Amino acid sequence: MPSRNGWLTLAMIALGFAAVYWQVFAKLVHDWYNDDNYSHGFLIIPLAAYLAWERRHKLAEIIPAPSSFGLVVVVGSIVVLLAGILGSELFLQRVSIIGSVIGAVLFLLGWRHLRALSFPVAMLLLMIPIPAIIFNQIAFPLQLLASRFGETAMGIADVPVLREGNVLILANTTLEVAEACSGIRSLVSLVTLAIVLGYFADRRFWVRALVTLSSVPVAVVTNGFRVAGTGIAAHRFGPEAAQGFFHEFSGWIVFVAAFAIMLGIQQLIARFLPDVAAEPVAAAV
Repeated sequence: MPSRNGWLTLAMIALGFAAVYWQVFAKLVHDWYNDDNYSHGFLIIPLAAYLAWERRHKLAEIIPAPSSFGLVVVVGSIVVLLAGILGSELFLQRVSIIGSVIGAVLFLLGWRHLRALSFPVAMLLLMIPIPAIIFNQIAFPLQLLASRFGETAMGIADVPVLREGNVLILANTTLEVAEACSGIRSLVSLVTLAIVLGYFADRRFWVRALVTLSSVPVAVVTNGFRVAGTGIAAHRFGPEAAQGFFHEFSGWIVFVAAFAIMLGIQQLIARFLPDVAAEPVAAAV
């Protein structure tokens, strides 16, 4: 446990951190609340805090070796923050938060503590929205991919459809695969869940990496089925089936199905390629 002076130091650092970044955090929380693509951001800080707490015994065994380089990292992060403010670039402002955390850990505790906390700190990256220029470069190709998938699947189901870009023209209605339907929302959330699932389900790095990577094709394919299902429903039951409650509810169903598929992938790996080192050794008779 930290001494009285240790707690006082931590309190002063927390107050200084809040004074510098409170406006950045306020806007970040606003985006989490209003942008469904990043609503999972509310869970990231508590999760990172838990992962850090989970390492408390390991951290207690490490002798602190403060590094002055941490101060350089903090100063550099503040410069990035100022650049983001002057350039009205939210991504730079938000990334500087993580830089300041890294610098503070280095300056107060040292490199070994930073290595022990590397995963919880890296998790914080998931709370930061992707820059708009990158987001748009990802979203539009996903829109086209989802519309192509929907066109193919509806053709297999004998539903007459004509595709023009990301617009699907049916006999009784027209469906636009908009940005919200591109699958990027489920992709971002699924990647986050996949990282958490991989971490808690298996200690092998390659398994964690495979589960995380599998979330990308799973998100793309399941969203493609959602688009196809929406088109088929609109053809069979009318345009109302592609709007309102049914459209929103289908998004939740597809997301749950995607997570179930990822869980199934992890379970298959655990069954056919078990972690032998993690199995308990039988007691000698």
